[in-house]
Amino acid sequence: MSAAPKGDGARAARTRGPVHVIGAGLLGASVGLGLRERGIDVTLEDLSPTTVALAADYGAGRVRTAADPAPAIVIVATPPDVAADAVERALTSFPSAVVTDVTSVKLAPLLELTRRGVDLTNYVGSHPMAGRERGGAIMARADLFVARPWVICRDEATPAEALTLVEGVALDLGGVLIEMTPEEHDRSVGLVSHLPQVVSSLLAARLVPATEQAIGLAGGGLRDTTRIAASDPELWMQILGANREPVVELLDAFGADIAAFADALRDPAQTGAKRRIADLLAAGNRGVGRIPGKHGSSERFTTITVLIDDTPGQLGLLLTELGELGINMEDLRLEHSPGAQIGFAEIAVLPEVAERAITDLVERGWRTL
Repeated sequence: MSAAPKGDGARAARTRGPVHVIGAGLLGASVGLGLRERGIDVTLEDLSPTTVALAADYGAGRVRTAADPAPAIVIVATPPDVAADAVERALTSFPSAVVTDVTSVKLAPLLELTRRGVDLTNYVGSHPMAGRERGGAIMARADLFVARPWVICRDEATPAEALTLVEGVALDLGGVLIEMTPEEHDRSVGLVSHLPQVVSSLLAARLVPATEQAIGLAGGGLRDTTRIAASDPELWMQILGANREPVVELLDAFGADIAAFADALRDPAQTGAKRRIADLLAAGNRGVGRIPGKHGSSERFTTITVLIDDTPGQLGLLLTELGELGINMEDLRLEHSPGAQIGFAEIAVLPEVAERAITDLVERGWRTL
């Protein structure tokens, strides 16, 4: 048995190992990487030998063998359509362990396990609000969960010891704990995750028949609204199927808004049409204003746009000079100008330093918009 690497945070780790991860894709491998950095022994399991071997090669843990001791906690990181099966099997195979799952839908697996009559004393559903457009162990990151909400779904029968173990994993991985019922969770993720995925995918689908000339005009707005359309369709079929009732309700309401907007725009001269358009757009302003900023805070940032030559070293020089000026960059987005050797660096900074940042950068020869 190889020893787990000792990370800087090993002394402060709340998690008591060994930890067994079922499902060695993006989330499972990221859990393994994060816990291993804290010196916690992690074993891995997956239906695909190639997948689990790859996750192990990346350092997310080691392939579990029959000689390994029973885990203290089992983390199920499988797709939603097999989550209930994996949780039931884990509870049966490791009766002394606490079992949690990190699937993105919480009610459907719970109802299925309850229907089967499974003893759920040692089960605590959870869900870290983290991910990437592409899955698999190759995309895993130890810091994937840092400062991201981690929802815990417990009930009055959940033992304190079980809750402590699951919360310990979330905290060790940098998550921000939030308690919800499964119903509250599924309605909430339907709004902030599942509906945006459908809207983004449908919008991106409109690009398929478009001409190359039209696509060449694409800018930041289109990229912002279609970024998540690159996600795995098969996985989203499972997620949406498991959470279909809240998502259908949201889609119906969204469709009604689109129909109202289109009706008003069809004849802007009709009485009240301009007001309806303005009201819907203004509602969007209010809604986007409620989205938390960096690290889940309510802090808002100002974006400054700097033009950079599309040559090696320019971005590095810009970041270096921001550091020399004492400007903390909260976020960064790059955009390339089609047909021109120039790019745009959109830098988010605190509002109180934005004016100084622009002035100082211009003085150093940078061009801003």
